[in-house]
Amino acid sequence: MKKVSLILLLVATLIGLLQFIGPEVPKYEPVNDLTGIPKEVNAIIRSSCFDCHSTQTELRWYDKLTPANYIVYDHVLKGRAALDFSKWDSLEPAVQNAKLYYSLNKILEEEMPLPSYTAIHSKAKLSGKDITTFKDFLVTRTPRRKIDSLQIQVASQQFSDFVKGKLYTSKQSVQPAPNGIEYIPDYRNWQVISISDRFDNGTVRMIYGNDIAVKAIQNHTTNPWPDGAILAKTAWKQQTNNDGSISAGEFVQVEFMIRDAQKYAHTAGWGWGRWRGIDLKPYGARATFTTECISCHKSLKENDYVFTKPLYLKD
Repeated sequence: MKKVSLILLLVATLIGLLQFIGPEVPKYEPVNDLTGIPKEVNAIIRSSCFDCHSTQTELRWYDKLTPANYIVYDHVLKGRAALDFSKWDSLEPAVQNAKLYYSLNKILEEEMPLPSYTAIHSKAKLSGKDITTFKDFLVTRTPRRKIDSLQIQVASQQFSDFVKGKLYTSKQSVQPAPNGIEYIPDYRNWQVISISDRFDNGTVRMIYGNDIAVKAIQNHTTNPWPDGAILAKTAWKQQTNNDGSISAGEFVQVEFMIRDAQKYAHTAGWGWGRWRGIDLKPYGARATFTTECISCHKSLKENDYVFTKPLYLKD
């Protein structure tokens, strides 16, 4: 019994001494409510996101204890690097929408707030009502406008031609991206690996993968993706039909991500290219346009910079 007591005393003493050392406390600055966001949505973001995604981090006494504070502070710093609501007013509306869309996706995938965080900070948990409120608000940020029957007919024909392969364009007839990456005309023959609804900017997307990408999905080796994997993402405007249903409308763009860790080491291991419109005009004035791509995908660094959550594909 005395031995147990002595061990407990030594442990308590060690923990006490540890409290005199520890990591630097993350900088704290209060943050105003996010402009353009209704009160009820601001309340949700403050309660569930601010501690790790703003400078207004409300640390509880148990968050500050060593060695737990090493983990807590690391989460806070990484959270701010991925998304910092303190910088909200400096962002363009389109970027704000993208940040909110990304946040909602992480919530729907039950990745955020972190389960390990909500296990201790129960007030950060989101209810079904909270999630619905958040999603309904996001839809209002990009209202869908009905289009006339002629526009519907034109868009439908364009999508039909795409599906039938009539919109193929040879590589020789399309200018390469400013960074030298060439358009890949036969991506339409690749397998569809996922679809997504970007209701924050009113587009629907189909994501294709080449054979190497498909094999990686089947083998569950997508983090990191293997060299040679290529992802192609086509985006179409969401079309609101007369009956209120949503379908693919006008073609917006196609983007490519080409994995080659060595060749593209200076751009996060990926080669980036984007072509806009039905005439496939290369996006970007100069090669540095890739900084925009990387900035957007930076929040997915832990997922090899890829937003796409592939469908489960069998051999």
